[in-house]
Amino acid sequence: MPFIALIVEFLRARPAALAAASIGAQGLVWVLLPTIFYASPPGELAQVLAVGHEWQIGSWLGPPLAPWLAEIAFRALGWFGVYLLAQICVGVALWVSFVLGRLLLGATYAAMAVLLMAGVLALTVPTPDFGSAVLAMPLTACALLAYWRGLTERRAMQWLMLGGTLGLLGLTSYWVLPLMLLLAAFTVATPEGRAALRDIDPWAAAALALVIPFPYIGWLYRTGASFLPKPDLTAATGFLLQWPVMIAAVVLAHAGFVLLALTASPAGADRQAQVPELERAPLLPLTQRFAVFFALAPIIVGTLVIAALGRPLAESWSAYLMLMSGIGLMAIVPAPLRIFRQHLLGPVWLAVLLAPPVAIAGAILVLPWTSTAEIATQAPASAMAGFFTDSFHRRVGQKLEIVVGDARETYLIAAASHDRPSVASAEHANRTPWVTDADIARKGAVVVWQLRGTSAEPPPALRARFPDLVAEVPPSFRRPIQGLLPTYRLGWGVIRPQPSR
Repeated sequence: MPFIALIVEFLRARPAALAAASIGAQGLVWVLLPTIFYASPPGELAQVLAVGHEWQIGSWLGPPLAPWLAEIAFRALGWFGVYLLAQICVGVALWVSFVLGRLLLGATYAAMAVLLMAGVLALTVPTPDFGSAVLAMPLTACALLAYWRGLTERRAMQWLMLGGTLGLLGLTSYWVLPLMLLLAAFTVATPEGRAALRDIDPWAAAALALVIPFPYIGWLYRTGASFLPKPDLTAATGFLLQWPVMIAAVVLAHAGFVLLALTASPAGADRQAQVPELERAPLLPLTQRFAVFFALAPIIVGTLVIAALGRPLAESWSAYLMLMSGIGLMAIVPAPLRIFRQHLLGPVWLAVLLAPPVAIAGAILVLPWTSTAEIATQAPASAMAGFFTDSFHRRVGQKLEIVVGDARETYLIAAASHDRPSVASAEHANRTPWVTDADIARKGAVVVWQLRGTSAEPPPALRARFPDLVAEVPPSFRRPIQGLLPTYRLGWGVIRPQPSR
């Protein structure tokens, strides 16, 4: 009797349970890692919270839905709540992808696709940095599922769900524009899509997709669309020349994905050996075209758009571009699928899942003792917030309501302070219209800046805006793991409330 590995048995008998277990394991790992090891939030999460705290309809970060949800999660459960929200988004995206894959390929191949997605770096490492890119993942997956059902089932409710999902995506990310163009292109390019256009339902979906984000569109109009991303032809020329490098970066983000695929492939294995086979019904041409198109087109179009905007290479790692990678691969593999090296499939999947978080945790624990390089997530946010909040209380005798500055630490202090003050940008006042100079004069503020060398004096922009600001003695803060690193120091000053006249 041939040996059948447990993971293969689950693929055959309980594919949905296996997909759910793998999604849950991935989410658990990436909730625990930042909760346990991060002293401060990653990336732009503190800025996202600063915007969400003000409940603005729009900001320099883009549409408002992600900041609003981040603020709700933070108020409910603190940083843990935001990390949990991020992984709920990833989990929903993967589960909806499984449901879509089940419709396209069958449950067994859909579960294989979900297992492969654990090896896509963009769906793991950056996800604790909750923002529009993370929230766009489940909305993109839901939009693709609703579109496929609307196209094949011709039910009005599915088209309305597509319109609603695209509308919410319009309140989340500018990615909605390229995605709508891709959906329109696929619709026009296929006979089934052109037939669907004869009904009113797709047009109603398009109208709904425009109506939901209308408040944000109105805000862009009132602000002169100054916060819309604009093509930078000078910068874009250089990035377009590096477009193959962008594609190479996307391929690199699939390193674990490729490793899992190679583990189960016949490459280097005995092709005559008895191995388990996974069956799949023959695919219709429309099914295969849909799976392959939405696996490749978002990556190609997305990286080209990023290049045209002159954005850095790292922005091409947006996970919502890669959501269909697993389904796309499983749509083109021959059926039945023979699983080679089945005894290694489980351990390799576990290694792919755990390697990134173990590497990050190891770096946090070891690097401070071997290098003086800063680790962004190890800034002592709570200690800084406590010091500046308590100092303002003692000197002014009232709640800290405003923190002024442009350094990342300004946003960390605002998020970690139990007073939850508003942030006022010193150099870009249009970014923080919720705080005016009159508010600062009336309520007072703590002003924070990064130190340059040994001088505690504020930078020229701050000195010009607040000529009477007195620089205080810079405090020192120790990191959770200090090691060889210098103590954390910030320049600061207090603006006392002015008596009303």
